[in-house]
Amino acid sequence: MSWQSVLACWCVRTGMRPHSAKPQLDVEFARRYASRRLWTPRVPKGWQLDIRDTSADAPLRGEWLTPATIPSATILYLHGGGYYFCSPRSHRAITFGLATRANARVFSLAYRLAPEHRFPAALDDSVAAYRRLLADGVLAQSIVIAGDSAGGGLALATLLALRDAADPLPAAAVLFSPWTDLTCSGDSMRLNDGRDPMYHASVFPRVAAQYLGAADARDPRASPLFGDFAGLPPLLIHVGDTELLLDDSTRVATKARAAGVRVDVEIWRKVPHIFQIWAPFMPEARDALTHAAAFIEAATSAARAHRPLKTSIV
Repeated sequence: MSWQSVLACWCVRTGMRPHSAKPQLDVEFARRYASRRLWTPRVPKGWQLDIRDTSADAPLRGEWLTPATIPSATILYLHGGGYYFCSPRSHRAITFGLATRANARVFSLAYRLAPEHRFPAALDDSVAAYRRLLADGVLAQSIVIAGDSAGGGLALATLLALRDAADPLPAAAVLFSPWTDLTCSGDSMRLNDGRDPMYHASVFPRVAAQYLGAADARDPRASPLFGDFAGLPPLLIHVGDTELLLDDSTRVATKARAAGVRVDVEIWRKVPHIFQIWAPFMPEARDALTHAAAFIEAATSAARAHRPLKTSIV
């Protein structure tokens, strides 16, 4: 565990965790907190950032980061934030880091947020964005869907929706601390309460209710843990060992493997939730993005060659 991770854990424990214990969600506070991030990476040299924020460009509202050279893959990125805050801008440390390491162009989707737009608005947007990529001529085998926290659960739900609709599936998915169970029933919700530096466990049911409205929390389109994983492409999952969402990752991995899906899981010690967003400051974050980029390159290469994925990730 690096000193940078210790500092990051202290920052979220003092800056975010107290607010998660409040009986009511403060949507505006969360959105202001995300928008006030003190640091956001510069556009890498030789890359172009194209921000698309007009309704005329739906369903591709968000940010394109594109290299000057021919990219080897396209990443559809779904940011976290409990379905009610954060944005493509707040997650540039992740998307820029993945893009440059994998030589992939990235589209970070600005999906609709709750409570203004409840379930299944976010899923409808992610599915529409993926289909728009295909309609624009992007090959499915060159696409990887990635996301963190709520966005990681949304990425997995998107795979289930695409498979059920018989759409061509992407080469793989990368899930950073995915929230896959909106019933909040994982043992780690209890065992890691107090160990997770960012959140109290009590906040998750409130966030889930705000997103779900009247919908069933066990609907696989909202809680993909309860879905059928047969036929899904390879998955890479990162999660911290002290996270409340630890079991949201490990249970998905167990169930997906039982369905014949290739799953690589990395459990990181004593890091904050979605620690990848602390790149390049935190060594663990840099290493995680490097591992994810290697997985993306291997998965898209294997998909284009129609052969099984082999990676060296441990």
